[in-house]
Amino acid sequence: MELNNVKETAEVTGSGSVTSTDVLVVGAGPTGLALACDLARRGVRTLVAEQTPALFRGSRGKGLQPRTMEVLDDLGVVGAVLAAGSPPPVGMVWRDGARQGEHRMFDPQEPTESAPYSELCLLPQWRTQEILLARLRELGGDVVFDAAVTELTQGPDEVVAHLSTGVAVRAAYAVAADGGRSTLRRALGITMAGETVDPNPILVADVRVPALDRDNWHMFPAADDSGLYTAICPLPGTADFQLTAQFPAGTAPDLSLQGVRELVAARTHLGADDVTELRWASDFRPRAALADRFREGRVFLAGDAAHVHSPAGGQGLNTSVQDAYNLGWKLGAVLRHGAPEALLDTYEEERLPNAAHMLGLSTRIHRGEARRGAATRQLGIGYRESSLAVETRAAVGEEELRAGDRAPDGPYGTGTLFDVFRGPHFTLLAVGTDGELPPLDEGSVHVHRVPAYEPYGKGLFLVRPDGYVGWAGTDARDGLVEYLARCGAAGALRGLTSSVLELLDSGA
Repeated sequence: MELNNVKETAEVTGSGSVTSTDVLVVGAGPTGLALACDLARRGVRTLVAEQTPALFRGSRGKGLQPRTMEVLDDLGVVGAVLAAGSPPPVGMVWRDGARQGEHRMFDPQEPTESAPYSELCLLPQWRTQEILLARLRELGGDVVFDAAVTELTQGPDEVVAHLSTGVAVRAAYAVAADGGRSTLRRALGITMAGETVDPNPILVADVRVPALDRDNWHMFPAADDSGLYTAICPLPGTADFQLTAQFPAGTAPDLSLQGVRELVAARTHLGADDVTELRWASDFRPRAALADRFREGRVFLAGDAAHVHSPAGGQGLNTSVQDAYNLGWKLGAVLRHGAPEALLDTYEEERLPNAAHMLGLSTRIHRGEARRGAATRQLGIGYRESSLAVETRAAVGEEELRAGDRAPDGPYGTGTLFDVFRGPHFTLLAVGTDGELPPLDEGSVHVHRVPAYEPYGKGLFLVRPDGYVGWAGTDARDGLVEYLARCGAAGALRGLTSSVLELLDSGA
């Protein structure tokens, strides 16, 4: 449904009921649910409005990259994800009904102390969403289904959204997480520039094929020179397979059970009747597109509403969840800890270039110009160029850990550094140093002293709530307090007078 309008002045009209919340999240996909979980654990009131009557039921984005696994670890759901998912099976190439040999789509990588999640985790998207929704409900939140946004108004201090349920929602901020065809993005007048990655449409479907073994990701190259591929991948934790098949440009794939059966019979050694059930099907033409901005007033774009990827390389869902992870702590800091609203400007500053980079990678992989390697794991993603990356040490090498980089894991006591990072707080690591630290309230900034550790070296590292080093130095007097004030953690500094805090907030 198209929005009726987007007005500049927030108002409530009509006779329906009115409800208030801190953040309205539009869309209950992985992006919206991850954001809602992050906000809920920060005590931020959130309403998730989903226009469909239930969670999406297709496998679509079925690969969780290692960096996303770290995000899910912090959100408290990685155990459920690991229990339901599995590493991707080795590819098996077929021709004329005979196995031709294995094909490894992903470079193997062993886990390390600093990167405990090393492989793609295969999990159908619908299951990922179920896990996130269950976590949201544990945290006291939920989703309102059958609730489309029909009108949105903005004022200087709030947004008002009218839902198809007849309810008007007042919120401090709204987040459009309503997918690549986002009605909210279009209503805001935000353009999305892009290109067709491949003119050949692709069918993706969840099917039951009891006659096919689940030990491999089955690949069926075209018998002719068309280059059109067909693949059937077992989906862990289910009896389903995900079928993907490429079609000639200009054709429309038949999404019916009969059409899928005929496709499988024509392109594989299986018979039509071997496909016993069609559970979901869709088709699309691979595109790469990026919104020209990720914010309009009090409304933010996240996930596919902001960037649309080719599925090659498994970057779309993962980039989207990390949008949510970046935005969540910043909204929490502004709404609950008095951070200046300018902090929210860093969401676009950090995420838009990142999305552009990952879009380029997805496109190159789709076109065979790049391999699924270290870059697809997203562990190297960072924000060194961000205004939130404050590096105060002199002569730090490019290969050394710097402000803006992902904070590595490592052993700590009977657990790991990820254990101490987990939660909605900042973490100050004093690595291999006994230098004096300012008096910090452990409720907002957790302080831990650890021995010198190779991935960090020595020094002080302030780890943001999203697991990136925000400030790095050797002396806490060199800007640490100012950094915390900028991020809404000035209240964590015990013993500072209100006048001092006001000076810090003003940048004096």
